[in-house]
Amino acid sequence: MSGGRGWIRLIPIAVLVTALLAGVVTWAQAGSVQRDLTTKSQDALAAAGLPAGSVSFDGRDATLSGFPPDKALRALDVVQNVDGVRAAQISGDVIPVAPTPSPSPSPSQSPTRTTQPTKTTSPPPPPTDKAGVQAEIDRMLAEAPIAFVPNTARLTPEGEQAAKGVAVALAKSPATFRYRVTGHVARGPGGESAALKLSRDRARAVARILTSNGLTAGRVTSRGLGDTRPAAGGEEDRRVEITVV
Repeated sequence: MSGGRGWIRLIPIAVLVTALLAGVVTWAQAGSVQRDLTTKSQDALAAAGLPAGSVSFDGRDATLSGFPPDKALRALDVVQNVDGVRAAQISGDVIPVAPTPSPSPSPSQSPTRTTQPTKTTSPPPPPTDKAGVQAEIDRMLAEAPIAFVPNTARLTPEGEQAAKGVAVALAKSPATFRYRVTGHVARGPGGESAALKLSRDRARAVARILTSNGLTAGRVTSRGLGDTRPAAGGEEDRRVEITVV
């Protein structure tokens, strides 16, 4: 019986020891959590450019101190977002204030940009007088002569394009103007008759292009002068002239 009563007296002691051990473990764990949260909070503040204050923990609740008023709100926000922090507060008499935003320039202070007007150059209107139209024809034929396949009345692709360009320009001239197409060729082995025929055929070929591209048949005539009016010799003898009449 006495042995049973002695064992019973040991039970309160065992419970007390167990409670003490549990308290020690809990205290140790709490200290570890606080140290971990302190380290993480300080790292977060440093990363945010706010190393000028300090942070301490009571369990998972943080207390911030030493931050200037314009940095306190930012520091509080950084610590509250640290994983594991339950709450955060500012200690002391510091009253957090929001940072002052940099003033934006008023409309009157905005830089003025001067936009230069776009200059557009309109092409000059087509000439309406005889001399002006003739000068335009001569200019176009000097830049792009009407050329033929040698010894034929067939225009080269470049010669046909040049003749069409003249036709388009003449279609814009006054309707009362008439035009004469004159063919010239160089002296060749076929004699005067062959040269005359070739010059006529070439003049007719150009006249057909003019009447197919804007001019009526009644406004265009053609003639061939063979080799009777040579120019300076060479390729210039082989030419087609268009004259306002």
